[in-house]
Amino acid sequence: MIMSMTGFGKKETQYEDKQISIEVRSLNSKNADVNLRTPSYLRELDPEIRKRLTQQMHRGKIDVNIYVEFNGETAPSSINKAVVKAYMKQLEAIGTSTQSERMALALRLPDTLSSEKETLEQAEKKVLFELLDAVIQEIQGFKQDEGAALEKDLRLRLDLIESQLEKALKLDTERTVKIEEKLRTALEDLNQEIDANRFEQELIFYLEKFDITEEKVRLQNHLDYFREVMSKDFPNGKKLGFIAQEIGREVNTIGSKANHAELQKIVVQMKDELEKIKEQLLNVL
Repeated sequence: MIMSMTGFGKKETQYEDKQISIEVRSLNSKNADVNLRTPSYLRELDPEIRKRLTQQMHRGKIDVNIYVEFNGETAPSSINKAVVKAYMKQLEAIGTSTQSERMALALRLPDTLSSEKETLEQAEKKVLFELLDAVIQEIQGFKQDEGAALEKDLRLRLDLIESQLEKALKLDTERTVKIEEKLRTALEDLNQEIDANRFEQELIFYLEKFDITEEKVRLQNHLDYFREVMSKDFPNGKKLGFIAQEIGREVNTIGSKANHAELQKIVVQMKDELEKIKEQLLNVL
């Protein structure tokens, strides 16, 4: 099955006096690149959060934001009263000002707030990871829906390449006959006696240089294998990229051996569809 690397998920929950919100955004990338923003007291969970994301999302540029809002009587920081009083006393000695003005200025000075490191409880860890798993499931559903659209487009492009290959098969016999006729006409124009056996040997050797039978067989095999991997393997973006490269090699070889205007046009059309496939594969997980 095909899954996209692009998705977005967001969930919120309440734990005691805290509102916890997790937001995950994923974009395409060759590897797993996790950018994590969490409150300081949750930093000990960073390795486990990264591990869960990479195990379930595999790869992509993954941005994670975890917000914790305190909505009760407790707060993560408290006013350092002794420091504030000392600042206000110094400000009063410096010049004339009201108490409100001194208070406002003192609260903006260093060390007026003291942060008490909060102990992370097991119950809160459990709630947090359950919320993270729920966000990942939401984003996976988003990626599956987009992946279904990608797969539909990829299959269409493969069918178009296959239809062009069928046209090439019909043209191949005509192309061989025309090459042989052209060589015979050129020799007749020379108006010189030639060894018929030697000519036939050289003709076979020459035609073998332009034979595309092996390339046509390999190209069809690559198209079939591409479809098989799309249906069964996961994640399969990188593997499909390698198969697309092999498809490109066979198409290029057919083009180099074509020696026929109509066959060259077919090769150009196949290359055009293949480029569209490669562009889509950049977003396949």
